[in-house]
Amino acid sequence: MGNALETRPINSSKTTTYILDSNVLIHDPNSILNFEEHQVVIPITVLEELDKLKNGKQTIAADCRQAIRLIDHILGSASPAEIEEGVPIARGDKSPPNGRLSILMNHALDNVTTLPTSNNDNRIINDILQYQRDNPNQPVTLVTKDINMRLKARGCGISTEDYHNDQLVSDIGLLTKGYIHYPGNFWDRVTQVKTCQQEGVTTHNLSKDEIKEDLYLNKFLIDDQGFIAKVIGLTETEVQLQHLSTDSLMNQEAWGLHPLDIYQAMALNLLLDPDVHLVNLNGAAGSGKTILALAAAIEMTLASKQYRRIIATRSTRGLDEDIGYLPGTEAEKMEPWLGAITDNLEALHSDDESTNGSVDYILKQVPLHFKSLNYIRGRSFQHSLIIIDECQNLTPHQIKTIITRAGVGSKVICLGNLAQIDTPYLAPTSSGLTYMTERLKNFPNGGSIQLKGVPRSPLAAYAEAHL
Repeated sequence: MGNALETRPINSSKTTTYILDSNVLIHDPNSILNFEEHQVVIPITVLEELDKLKNGKQTIAADCRQAIRLIDHILGSASPAEIEEGVPIARGDKSPPNGRLSILMNHALDNVTTLPTSNNDNRIINDILQYQRDNPNQPVTLVTKDINMRLKARGCGISTEDYHNDQLVSDIGLLTKGYIHYPGNFWDRVTQVKTCQQEGVTTHNLSKDEIKEDLYLNKFLIDDQGFIAKVIGLTETEVQLQHLSTDSLMNQEAWGLHPLDIYQAMALNLLLDPDVHLVNLNGAAGSGKTILALAAAIEMTLASKQYRRIIATRSTRGLDEDIGYLPGTEAEKMEPWLGAITDNLEALHSDDESTNGSVDYILKQVPLHFKSLNYIRGRSFQHSLIIIDECQNLTPHQIKTIITRAGVGSKVICLGNLAQIDTPYLAPTSSGLTYMTERLKNFPNGGSIQLKGVPRSPLAAYAEAHL
């Protein structure tokens, strides 16, 4: 394993040959390293697919190039015979090579029932069928994130599985919500507490044994009696809570916007906190993710001058595929895909005498840049507030690549809805948004909130519940 914290190897009681589909290498370009002692095989058709995609305008082009470089690094100067046998996989942690990598070439099939060679998936399945015939005693498994390809392969007698190496939870219901709700009165569960007040801030120190649930910094505790607190200190034995007033939270204001419920209030608290550098907001359509983020962003750039500029981007399949064909500058190309930003700008100024005039004024005054994900990759943004919308459509590798672009004095706001994944090879449990939420929940300068309700309109609320 290259990094035990980054991966969860696929283990088996005996050596297995894992044949990887191209979508696995795109999802995680380092996936080859995560099969421990097993044989990893890349079909030649997969290499051809990566070759076609590596120079494209899509976000995945960089992932394709990274996967190709890793394959080249492992194979090195191996001869064709050595590649057919399998080249030992060396990892970057100076551990002895473990497992082998080989390339599966196209072969003429001999008395094997095959699929029509009308597409690459069928060609890969046909090659695996021949491989199984040539190696009858070797367990073979096709690893692909394409559900339909798994179904076809099973129908042909091939063992298959999804790539779960970066899947940290089996059910998104297990994801942290960013808060713990206690029925009744929270203090009924506490036997000892030390309360202090200093400079107008009330803190409660209590034993960690008093709270059975998982805790981390910037997590909120709420109950039915109006109590609300945020974890601001955490040791192996003690928890320090900052007591927050419900009224003060609900009266927070960001560019004229007030929260509509306590969940939005907690989210706004994180958004406006200068010590929180990563905010993750997950919620259903209309729960207020974008308008909260945008209002806080404008407040912190135009009013309080905490950040120099706002970088807004959005992950959609259409954006990756079609932006290159749209006319105009990058900002003009991005405009159709960032309508959610401008729509929410209009909503923030709907009571103004001239909404259009106010929006135009904001766009002129605020250094708000609409950028494609291709622009963000490879850049480093200093003293910037980066808003990434539709994060549920990013792979774990992609979201890591983007978040690591944040430079000194920058803040990242990730927005998403795990119920609206538009990417065919992602599920709620394998989404980059899920991965980030679980992996970074213990980051001391981060926080996440799962927003509730659909305040957009009664129609939207009813549709969300019944359609």
